[in-house]
Amino acid sequence: MELIGREREIATFKHCLEHSESKLIAVYGRRRVGKTFLIRKTLQKSIVFEVTGLHNGTQSKQIKHFATTIAKHGYAPAMIANPEDWIEAFILLEQYIDSIKGKNKKVIFIDELPWFDTPRSKFLTYFASFWNQYCTKRNDIIVVICGSAASWMIKNVLKNKGGLHNRVYEKIKLNPFSIYETEKFLRQKGIVWDRYDITQLYMCVGGVPFYLDGIRKGESFSQFIDRAFFIEDGFLKTEFDELFSSLFDNSPNHIKVIQYLSQQYSPKTREDIRINTKLQTGGTMTKALDELEKSGFISLVHVESTDKSKEWYQLNDFYCIFYLKYLGTSKKTSDSWAKVLASPTWNAWAGLAFERICFYHLDQIKGALQIRGIDTNAFGWRAKNQERGAQIDMVINRADRIVNLVEMKFCKEKFTITKEYAAQLRNKIIRFAEWAPKKSLFLTMITPYGVTNNPYNQELVQNSIIMDDLFVP
Repeated sequence: MELIGREREIATFKHCLEHSESKLIAVYGRRRVGKTFLIRKTLQKSIVFEVTGLHNGTQSKQIKHFATTIAKHGYAPAMIANPEDWIEAFILLEQYIDSIKGKNKKVIFIDELPWFDTPRSKFLTYFASFWNQYCTKRNDIIVVICGSAASWMIKNVLKNKGGLHNRVYEKIKLNPFSIYETEKFLRQKGIVWDRYDITQLYMCVGGVPFYLDGIRKGESFSQFIDRAFFIEDGFLKTEFDELFSSLFDNSPNHIKVIQYLSQQYSPKTREDIRINTKLQTGGTMTKALDELEKSGFISLVHVESTDKSKEWYQLNDFYCIFYLKYLGTSKKTSDSWAKVLASPTWNAWAGLAFERICFYHLDQIKGALQIRGIDTNAFGWRAKNQERGAQIDMVINRADRIVNLVEMKFCKEKFTITKEYAAQLRNKIIRFAEWAPKKSLFLTMITPYGVTNNPYNQELVQNSIIMDDLFVP
């Protein structure tokens, strides 16, 4: 299978291959996002050594695995066939590299680096020494280190205060596919769903390549969801626990946060999370929130308010949102996609997931509004008032003194603004105008197929963006 997207990352690797010095590259991102595939596909002709850490492996097993892998690459001198510690393991790697002839760049690929760093092993200390004392004295080495535990990579490598301080030349955070890239990926697999079904797919699993690769040619969207989630051994039914246990120590704390945020249709504060998860306010909760944020499962969102501005936490992983809504509770609400559609919670879940898609594709929304060249900032907004309360999920504040008040609605056909909904929209516009009186306000609707042209649409809507507008680079 060919690479989809990743143009910026490919250009980064190419630049390092052509550079006249040795370079250290760190790649991190959510589990299943395609980090290993990208590295292998881009650098396969130059990789001379590749090794992957053992999940929950002891220090002795990690070292033996490291040395055995060197032997599998064709180098196994008897003198250090079984290194006793990481010093000897890296000496063995140096000797192996020395044995390789030629001046071309030699890529050392260490995958799942965090798993090698077992307690008291001093793995990072000796890895730093390998880089500083050996690699930097040559001009033909590229070391690529990779890890799904993004928070570990950021804390221990990118922000390292010891031997790796400022040593990483390129930092690559690999994100899931956009919905445009998801469509390209499916087309490459011979899957010809329409964009409504691709949008629903994205709402369920996001743009995670491993999940998308599970779709079979000739299978409908509903057949895939049933097979992946609702049969006994569905591969995405069992993914959730593995996802967090493989990334985090004390993963039950992380799951508590994810479960609480999955039950909410609006962002929550640290205090909300503390009260409802009963996690300790000190290091326990702070560590869980920080690790989840750095790994891309949750995000800090800025919400302006007539009361005061706050930072709120929001779950933004599509797979987790869907899984926890329909499978991850003791009272499972559905056992097929057909029952999901028939459930009373579907409209609320679909609306939330579609909003997340829109936030993830803010650049495409700006393109549809023809404002990509204008500085903007986007945030949520709330008016605190029992009688005249209002909430706007997306506000795009523009440098040209225009504000787009964005409403997002997911439906199977053109969306119709009713008399009652028109009244809600007017209240939102009025309340926001009171809060920001010196701005021109453009009500913007984002829907799959547009808005019915009735008097309410003509009166209120300035911009209408459709699903197709998101399917662009």
